[in-house]
Amino acid sequence: MSADNDSPPPTSAVLMSISKHLATKCNKQSKDYIECKRRDKNPESCIREGDTVTACAIDTLKEAQQRAPKDFKAFYECMDYYSNKFEKCRKEQKAFEETFPVS
Repeated sequence: MSADNDSPPPTSAVLMSISKHLATKCNKQSKDYIECKRRDKNPESCIREGDTVTACAIDTLKEAQQRAPKDFKAFYECMDYYSNKFEKCRKEQKAFEETFPVS
């Protein structure tokens, strides 16, 4: 994801900042992966499902970066500064979610 200079590396702060979007946009892929892991403990059995979760997450991160770059950056930088504590970054979260709504 961070191959181009405009994209943030997927640090914990970046992933926490977009977690609500990932939960919504990647819900089906995540459920399919979890169901596969529940059925089969062999790690190789669910690579395809894991790849679809990863692809969905990357697409969502890219979309956030394209549609709300300043608000996204302000939010994940706040989250990084405050050790991923949402309550310290509500103002930045609100601005980001107004620009890039959870749907």
